[in-house]
Amino acid sequence: MPQMNDHPQRYAVVNELHARPFPSLKVPSHAVYVAFKEPVDAANRDRGRDRAHLLDLLDRNGAGHPQPEATHFSDRVGRYELKWESHTEFVTYSAFGAGNSARPFDPAEAEVFPADWVRVAPGKRLCSLLIRIEEMPEDEAEVLRKLEEWFVPESLAASRVVDGAAIVAGDFRIDPAGHMRFAVFVRPGTGERRVGRIVQRLCEIETYRSMSMLGLMRARHLTGRLNALDPRLSALVTALDAPERSAEAVLHELLTISAELESLAVQFSFRFGATAAYEAIVNQRIEVLRELRINGRQTFGEFMMRRYDPAMRTVKSAEARLAQMGERAARVAELLRTRVDVDRSAQNQKLLESMDRRADLQLRLQHTVEGLSVVAISYYAVSLAGYLLYPLAEVLGLSKGALTALATPVVILLVWLLVRRVRQKMH
Repeated sequence: MPQMNDHPQRYAVVNELHARPFPSLKVPSHAVYVAFKEPVDAANRDRGRDRAHLLDLLDRNGAGHPQPEATHFSDRVGRYELKWESHTEFVTYSAFGAGNSARPFDPAEAEVFPADWVRVAPGKRLCSLLIRIEEMPEDEAEVLRKLEEWFVPESLAASRVVDGAAIVAGDFRIDPAGHMRFAVFVRPGTGERRVGRIVQRLCEIETYRSMSMLGLMRARHLTGRLNALDPRLSALVTALDAPERSAEAVLHELLTISAELESLAVQFSFRFGATAAYEAIVNQRIEVLRELRINGRQTFGEFMMRRYDPAMRTVKSAEARLAQMGERAARVAELLRTRVDVDRSAQNQKLLESMDRRADLQLRLQHTVEGLSVVAISYYAVSLAGYLLYPLAEVLGLSKGALTALATPVVILLVWLLVRRVRQKMH
């Protein structure tokens, strides 16, 4: 066949769909699950340290190594099947072993991940689960008896899942050994892959629930910051029409508040966005379990609705409040800009009025100067005219003074007409 011109990422994007297959688990069996997360800036962590931590565990058990850029890996580790996955903010390890210990949820089962190895993990332990998988007894009362014995009744959630293929239960509490426990009772004849999907979804529910609850801790911190900023922003709105506070002082305070709000938005936007994504995954994983109630017990969905959903609403409320305060600050800036424009218009009006007064004064001065100019020019013109008319004084029989007196009005009139004509031409 002729060679096709495939996109260089074609096989990579297709293989990603099959990168994390569900485990196949026999009954009885057990699973140990742990997730690690860097406390700060986990999305930009050094993934080389995650790989080195994985290789340490593999080398302790003589197992193979993953590809250099791998984000998931599976291999046999002792009597366990190990599954490793690297996610955006955290790393997960799953170990699946055949059979169950005589003691339910024996902490010794978690020793597949040695304590000294856990202590040197690049991140901090976020989740640690022990999952016990048993065959479902014919008598459902036996299941309920075990659940009462293993879990705290007040917070116990239990339900039939996946069309009755299994009963899952857990109390979402951390036991003295530091693990959260889940029980899975599987109906006889249920396929191994279906059991693996149920166990995998339990692990994902707890992991993404824990990740999303980190948003609640950040939301509480944000609420304290917003509680301090809110009165200051409200005071600014009140001060907009207060004449005793200058626009410059209000603007300086507004810039301080707006800068802090923008800083908070940058700090919390990623966490709130991630929290919304994790919440959606939790709800989706619970939905695909297709739960049915058992003997009046609360289901996982009901447990989350009562305990988990209020926390998520708190996160959304804090996020919305941050956005609303940012919008309020923007509106205050618009109002302040309007106030400055009005003040500037008033100043311009006063300036124009002052300029009008000065122009009027200049016009009056000009008229005064023009009058004086007529007098001054007339004085010199009369003197010149006198020299011209003195020879005619004897002919006319007039004295020089009389002749000058007769010429003066005529000269003044001519000068005034000349000045007026010049002024009219200039205007």
